[in-house]
Amino acid sequence: MAEGTSSMKSRSGGGSVFNLRCNDHPDAHLIEDYHAGDMVCPECGLVVGDRVIDVGSEWRTFSNERNATDRSRVGAAENPLLDGHELSSFIAPVTGRPGTNDSGKSFPKFSKSGVSAGDKSLMTAFKEIANMADRLNLPRSIVDRGNALFKQVNDEKTLKGRANDAVAAACLYIACRQEDVPRSFKEICAVSRHSKKEIGRCFKLIRQAANPAMNTVSTTDFMSRYCTNLGLPLPVQKAASFIAQKAVELDLAPGRVYLSVAAASIYMASQASDIKKTQKEVGDVVGVADSTIRQSYRLLYPSRHKLFPTDFSFDTPLDELPKH
Repeated sequence: MAEGTSSMKSRSGGGSVFNLRCNDHPDAHLIEDYHAGDMVCPECGLVVGDRVIDVGSEWRTFSNERNATDRSRVGAAENPLLDGHELSSFIAPVTGRPGTNDSGKSFPKFSKSGVSAGDKSLMTAFKEIANMADRLNLPRSIVDRGNALFKQVNDEKTLKGRANDAVAAACLYIACRQEDVPRSFKEICAVSRHSKKEIGRCFKLIRQAANPAMNTVSTTDFMSRYCTNLGLPLPVQKAASFIAQKAVELDLAPGRVYLSVAAASIYMASQASDIKKTQKEVGDVVGVADSTIRQSYRLLYPSRHKLFPTDFSFDTPLDELPKH
């Protein structure tokens, strides 16, 4: 395309400013092609001016996505839980054979990162908490709570000598209870490299030292998730929650943990409905052994007439429910 002509106007107080326009279409708004450095008339395609300077930000993106919107030229924002050295630089002392300049004098070695050992330990723990939360499909708010609690415990040095991964798992468990998204110890252990016993010890030590405020856990807190994973409809889920709540009120299973009572309640509700689940199917989802469900169910069975809601639609009568 040929280059057109232009007219020049002067603006007082600011020097000379070029006002480019197409002679054939003077009212057309010119298009700035920063990639080619041209001013182009949209009506006839005439190049009116060239060597346009791009005054915008020189963004670049290295994402694999075609329509990537992440154009940040820096790393993540500074983490307030760290000491602030993760973005710093420093001149490190020379180690090994130093370099020399023209005068023969040695010069120091430059290092672009100044992350302290303490911050590295925190960053590793934060990464572990984020990985466990991701595997459990937990929201970011729980990750932030877990990080803050780990930072508090780490600063107070109350669990010195304990494995950081086990402490991180205990902090995540506490954060789940604080956010009313409870997870059982078995679920936490399933995504951790440490045993339930070790995580439980760290949990007790944190409670003694930091005394974090936590919401109480009941059997009904897990019903929705477990029943959904078992493919049980809403009426069965409501019945299972009602059975578990009644069992606690009537103290039918003294000394039993809430998970075993929840599993037995789900099993009883499903056996009374048209979608029956075996003890093994329930145990695989809840994380309770078949024998544990059987023992808890035997404690609930004698009071079965008191446990179901009045509006429940029975597919199997109460007297025909399995006895164990």
